[in-house]
Amino acid sequence: MNPAEAFDDQGNRVRLTAVRRVVSLVPSLTEALAATAPELLVGATDWCTHPAPLAVQRIGGTKNPQIAALLALRPDLVLANEEENRAADLDALRRAGAAVWVTEIRTLDQAFRSLDRMLTTACGLDRPDWLDQAREAWHDLVPATHAARAVIPVWRRPWMLVGRDTFTGDLLHRLGVQNLHARHPERYPAVPLPQILAAAPDLVVLPDEPYRFTAQDGPEAFPDIPCALVSGRHLTWYGPSLVQAPAILGAQLANLSR
Repeated sequence: MNPAEAFDDQGNRVRLTAVRRVVSLVPSLTEALAATAPELLVGATDWCTHPAPLAVQRIGGTKNPQIAALLALRPDLVLANEEENRAADLDALRRAGAAVWVTEIRTLDQAFRSLDRMLTTACGLDRPDWLDQAREAWHDLVPATHAARAVIPVWRRPWMLVGRDTFTGDLLHRLGVQNLHARHPERYPAVPLPQILAAAPDLVVLPDEPYRFTAQDGPEAFPDIPCALVSGRHLTWYGPSLVQAPAILGAQLANLSR
């Protein structure tokens, strides 16, 4: 039985009834709920690609959801994230009477706590086995003794990098990769390519999302630096993908190209 009200990760009071219809505005949270209680999920964004196929109503993007279409689904709960979704859209949903649960995830440990609360407290479910399996997968990880000094681009034109206080940076730290911009004032700074090269990184980590870096688009900008092409889903999503993420990312980080 769900409580009458609870507080989400940002301390917002959320009034909860029996949750039977959920709309997710975050691909990671969509996958997490679909892997746990797919019958609850009635709506998701166009970017919610896992699991496939996902037979639910699409309500636009994470940054531009179709508010009217979402509300027409009569959700008992809307799942959101402070980084993925715009505050203005979430406020509009609240004004329309929707219960909105906002997650805040900037470290792996925070992800485990947040997912547990979202599924058990907000949705009234039992903690799923995959969440315990993900904890075990990362708990047993032994990071490399000497961390590679790396830059992690997430966009091109302009170049944007992973900066301070990010889930992505925390995962890479646990995998033996030191983010050269971990103390940057911004979380996702725009840094000109000459400045990136001048920092003389040991490694460039190129995920395939949000920008789709490939062997033909990305490594050529760093001709003298080893590049690792990695799965953006396993590097940036928090959900069932965390079970396989240490093994997949570890192998990809070891498979360097120039």
